[in-house]
Amino acid sequence: MNTTDPHDARLALVVGGTGIAGRALCRELTAQGWRVVSLSRSAPPARDGVHTVTADLTDPESVRAALAPLAPTHVFFTAWSRRATEAENITVNAAMVRHVLAQTSRSGRLRHVALVTGMKHYVGPFDAYAVGEIRDTPFREDEPRLSVPNFYYAQEDELWKAAADHGFAWSVHRSHTIIGHALGNAMNMGMTLAVQAALSRAAGRPFVFPGNEVQWNGVTDMTDVGLLARQMIWAATARGLPSQAYNTANGDTFRWRWMWPRIAELLDVEPEGYAERPRPLEAQMADAVEPWRALAVRERLVEPELARVASWWHTDADLNRPVECFSDLTRSRTAGFTDYVDTLASFAALFETLRRERVVPG
Repeated sequence: MNTTDPHDARLALVVGGTGIAGRALCRELTAQGWRVVSLSRSAPPARDGVHTVTADLTDPESVRAALAPLAPTHVFFTAWSRRATEAENITVNAAMVRHVLAQTSRSGRLRHVALVTGMKHYVGPFDAYAVGEIRDTPFREDEPRLSVPNFYYAQEDELWKAAADHGFAWSVHRSHTIIGHALGNAMNMGMTLAVQAALSRAAGRPFVFPGNEVQWNGVTDMTDVGLLARQMIWAATARGLPSQAYNTANGDTFRWRWMWPRIAELLDVEPEGYAERPRPLEAQMADAVEPWRALAVRERLVEPELARVASWWHTDADLNRPVECFSDLTRSRTAGFTDYVDTLASFAALFETLRRERVVPG
């Protein structure tokens, strides 16, 4: 693969190409005819049309060695690393953005960088999740930052500085909870709910909503991973767009009291909604490691390690926010991105994929 050929108009570097958003971006970019390089910590299985490089994003020398032969025109940054405190999150995740942009800016070919962040921009980081000042819903992109440290803000600051220094355009994509498929992903509600349902069905238990009363009754939205990929590519290529942030959501809103029984029907389990108190998955599934391993062997599933298919902590965090959470999409719609995805249909498509690929029982 000649990655520096000046006659090749577009070369996309997907940072975090094995993750939930990165996988979808690689798929969408190749379908649109782009040359695509996926950067991740470890090499994934081969994918048609995707060249893979590996690096430790926290190590500038590792990033330099991996990216030195490349001259991408577009960078899609979807990676993050979870640390114990927000101070550590800021240090590590800002450095990851800085290391990649320092290297990819060298050639002078870089046109656009698209960065994925999320709703913690509006509700605060994990250390102070929905504590203190909160923006009113629907969240709008031009609202000022919260007054608490947040690694999303640090990533934006690195992006803005590099763009000012090197003259490329940028976009930030503030997704809500993403519906998509990626084994080992730390923030994957759809797969987590499918695994919860499989374990509940095997144990003869109901499918219990793990969240609080605010989320059960409040308005929310979600983000289909394919829609996120399409919005990022649109922002990176549409003519005349200013560099700015975009909320990224499916376009519909719902309440979990409406959605939960419909998801249960898709997953063939008996739903049980909110009742008096939250029932977090970390408590519900505290002893689920061995039952999942046994289920995976019995059903010939592809992944027997529970931690690679379910992220109880993340789903608990999302479904126990003390405030409702959904975003305004006027900015992207006015600018020309009008894609829409039905959230229930997005869940249904994901569950079918998980069954087909033997991630959960059929």
